[in-house]
Amino acid sequence: MTNKIKELREENHMTQVRLSIELEVSQETVSAYESGKHYPSVASLIKLSEIFHTSCDYILGLSDVRFSNIFPSNSIKEQLLYTKWERLTDYQKDLLLAYLDGLIAMNGLVSPEQ
Repeated sequence: MTNKIKELREENHMTQVRLSIELEVSQETVSAYESGKHYPSVASLIKLSEIFHTSCDYILGLSDVRFSNIFPSNSIKEQLLYTKWERLTDYQKDLLLAYLDGLIAMNGLVSPEQ
């Protein structure tokens, strides 16, 4: 993860100071993230993913997929849903789809398949 934050920051031509301002933390904190002395909080991790238009999993080194071309809206929620979806078994995916169909029907919405 430490290299990912620095890599993303440098790719976006950002200084540690500028990133610290966007994250609302000190420059020393950003430096500590990049050196591995400290890890970002969940809130900071989400902000990092929003700033760099990538997934939290990519920043954490859990995925090589950045999502920049997959989600044109760059919606963090959509990215998180996709990341979690990919971790499910086929059976779990079927259960989730059935649940979503029920949720849509319960709210009187029309499913895209209909």
